[in-house]
Amino acid sequence: MLFPGVEENLAGRTKKAVQTWVSVLLVLVSLSGLVIWLECRPRERDRLTPQMAGARDTLIRVLLLHNVERFRVQITNELSLRDVGKGHSVSLKDLGHLHHIDIGLVRGRLTLAGHPIDVDHLEIHFGPPGIFSMEGERFRGQLEVIVDGAGTAFDVINHLPLEPYLAGVVGAEMPSYWEPEALKAQAIASRTYCLYIKERFGRHRSWDMSRTQAHQVYRGIAAESATVWDAVHATRGQILVTDGRDGTPIVLPTYYSSIWAGHTEDSNRVFGEASVVLRGVECWSCEDVAKATQFNWPEVIYSKQEVSQRLLARYPALRELGAVHEIVPIRQSEYDHFTRFTQVRLVGTTGRSSVLRAEDLRLAIDPSGRRIKSTGCRLEDRGEHWAFVQGRGWGHAVGMCQCGAQGLARAGLSVQDILVHYYPGARIGRRP
Repeated sequence: MLFPGVEENLAGRTKKAVQTWVSVLLVLVSLSGLVIWLECRPRERDRLTPQMAGARDTLIRVLLLHNVERFRVQITNELSLRDVGKGHSVSLKDLGHLHHIDIGLVRGRLTLAGHPIDVDHLEIHFGPPGIFSMEGERFRGQLEVIVDGAGTAFDVINHLPLEPYLAGVVGAEMPSYWEPEALKAQAIASRTYCLYIKERFGRHRSWDMSRTQAHQVYRGIAAESATVWDAVHATRGQILVTDGRDGTPIVLPTYYSSIWAGHTEDSNRVFGEASVVLRGVECWSCEDVAKATQFNWPEVIYSKQEVSQRLLARYPALRELGAVHEIVPIRQSEYDHFTRFTQVRLVGTTGRSSVLRAEDLRLAIDPSGRRIKSTGCRLEDRGEHWAFVQGRGWGHAVGMCQCGAQGLARAGLSVQDILVHYYPGARIGRRP
């Protein structure tokens, strides 16, 4: 028998528990209904790719695939093919109804779905909304396929307008949920860098930009979001410039990378390019944004044999050294809490030596740049191994620190304040 009052108390609690569970079940039913509605509703139509009618020479040419022998294009909308060499269209009527086209190479000529077409330079044009799918990825614009001179492989190049290109870059280079002013800074830096590379190198080759960190990462539609498009639209046409001797605006090489961890570096010390705009500045705003394991990264060890092999493979001229058995930092920058070496001397078993930029050394040993994250570290000789210890930061350390830009934006600085900090002496102008 229960004590007086306890029975009534338990009954009240039981009633409240039942009510709670009923409420939970109602919420779950509502959520499941929402999920079903989201899955069943029609997909939002893709945004029409803007500016596709612009002049051909204003388009950005992005190298998607290099030296390949085959790739696949998914057919999701109308497409047409053009033989650039002969200047006429290529018929698709013999291919039947296909969901995709495999483009390959036989005896120096391209094939479509296994059918030879006797073409070595092909353009693929896609109808509205100007979007195509390739190897599981979606991109805007058109495609160009160019067979190399030897007829053994081909390049696949994406042609698209500058602003849609940037929408596929900004969200790949910087998290799309970061502060709007940081995203705007990224958009302006990426736009400027693209135009600089296109003007300096694009005229001498069939493409302007690679899609990797060698230039800037481009992921196409997968990188797009509303916040990214907002940043691109808000800064449309804006680039960073400095005035030349005659007052003519000069487009800058707006280098940038992830984390500078205390101080950026003079461009002359890293890339051999003297520039007042690309001189080193303090950068502590990245510390509260970057991951701890990237701001300060753990030691990395390579065998001396592996280091030597990778250096000689990357730079054949170094073979006169024999095996590289000594690496001596000969130029470095000293800061309050760390040292960044910028030039090294390599000594070989033949007794010969050679000088190499530290950034080139880093990427020759670790092409991914994900293990030896920077040259802001100490190099230790451990007998049969080299150890990179007390590492700080991620990237070459020239120009804008991306995590630093986010830190400054969090502190309330404008896009102009952020860019002028990292590119002192530069100003925001308009593209030519």
